[in-house]
Amino acid sequence: MSFFNAMLFNSYSFTLIFLPVVLLGYFALGRVGSLRLVLSWMTIASLVFYAWAKPAHLALIVGSVVMNHVLCKAICNNRNPDGSSVGKLYITTGVVVNLALLGFFKYANFTLNSLNFLAGTSLNLARIALPLGVSYFTFQQIAYLVDAHRGKHSGHDFLQYCLFVTFFPYVTSGPIVVHSEILFQFGSAERGRYKSEDISVGLTIFFMGLFKKTVLADSIAAYVGPVFGASGIGIEPTFIEAWGGSLAYTFQLYYDFSGYSDMAVGIARLFGIILPANFDSPYIADSIIDFWRRWHISLSRFLRDYLYISLGGNRKGQFRRYVNLSLTMLLGGLWHGAGWTFVAWGGLHGFYLVINHGWRAWTKSGGKNPVKSSPLSSWVSRIITFLAVNAAWVLFRADSFPAAWRILKAMIGLNGFTNPVPAELGGIPPEWCEVVLFNPRGFMLIAVLWAIAWFMPNTQEIMRQYNPVSNLENRDIPQWKSWLVWKPCVLWAIVISAIALVAVTRMALVSAFIYYQF
Repeated sequence: MSFFNAMLFNSYSFTLIFLPVVLLGYFALGRVGSLRLVLSWMTIASLVFYAWAKPAHLALIVGSVVMNHVLCKAICNNRNPDGSSVGKLYITTGVVVNLALLGFFKYANFTLNSLNFLAGTSLNLARIALPLGVSYFTFQQIAYLVDAHRGKHSGHDFLQYCLFVTFFPYVTSGPIVVHSEILFQFGSAERGRYKSEDISVGLTIFFMGLFKKTVLADSIAAYVGPVFGASGIGIEPTFIEAWGGSLAYTFQLYYDFSGYSDMAVGIARLFGIILPANFDSPYIADSIIDFWRRWHISLSRFLRDYLYISLGGNRKGQFRRYVNLSLTMLLGGLWHGAGWTFVAWGGLHGFYLVINHGWRAWTKSGGKNPVKSSPLSSWVSRIITFLAVNAAWVLFRADSFPAAWRILKAMIGLNGFTNPVPAELGGIPPEWCEVVLFNPRGFMLIAVLWAIAWFMPNTQEIMRQYNPVSNLENRDIPQWKSWLVWKPCVLWAIVISAIALVAVTRMALVSAFIYYQF
């Protein structure tokens, strides 16, 4: 399936037609005063949004919702008075069926191709179209069932549950929300009421995200494909080209995912729904542990609460803890994509985390605080973390291990520092020639994107006075940044209008969000 068939947040059909129509219907039904009408309208809109990419997949998500709701009722109806579930069969069935569904659509071809490679066979399976958002709504429902099994809730009304799973701001690429963050908001009597603050805050966050996507991420994307594409067909990049391509992708992914996350938060806020943050300036992290507290926060939380802890967490000694960390990250890598490069990316981050935790344990054993450090040490740690993350993204983006290795070895100087292979001799497509040499404009753009990521306040900090997300506390920001804190005034209205105008004009060049493919 081409994800360009989906109703992308950065498309005219969504921003100029779908979203305004859904909002008008939402507020019109809100005036009637019926919560069920409002929730029904939101659910229908979410299902239409989902079915836009491929109507046949609507049956999949609806069937998944019905199955999991029935299983949840069975789990909740088989409890002891202390709240523990005795319906182990139901929770086991739920987890297995959900994972089997995800495995069939996402990993069947990958598994068969791997078996063919190992056994030297040539078995074929028709290519299976990946349903949009299947990784997200599957994990979300597994978490819901596990929480019911753990006695954290007693089930919910079917309409609210259906909306909880399918709500269009997050169904395609997250965040992976849990029941305690969202369902109580759906049941609020205020649902459907018009609030000017929600509209102004929501639109501001949405257009900030749209700008990140259409202007920042899509601009640097032009420097990514040529370098990785060239390495994929056997061309050896130079030191400059490899670093240019890897850094370009590092920042493309950053602003693409940050932009999507902002837009999801902003759209939900238009309906008075406050989502949890899924992105919190991860490139300023001073350790890999800190990075995973900032990057794809909802996935990190799911892997910790429903996989790492289930494996035993850190309760069975240091060695078992490191094994559990490694296994969790390997599976986290596989969640991102059906390919061995994704598994290797997850394994590399697992290795990073083991080293990070081991370092902290050794430091603590010496009587020192493993977290508190001097400003110089903090900056050094930040740089090391960023470089480690950047190197790992090469595996994440490359089409194969040989392609990744060509870039990585060039980054450490093994291909030389100058004299790139002439394009006409290397078999590279003509339209890539200028970009593969990585002109100065590319590095200037990387420098600007790096400065924004490291030194500018993020969206949550800019909107800090208006409760933009539900899971982050306001952090103190330097005095020089305080003038960037948003407030409803003429100056900010002009700034956001300009940002919106530039972002909307760039929407003609529609590109799918990178995380849509996961």
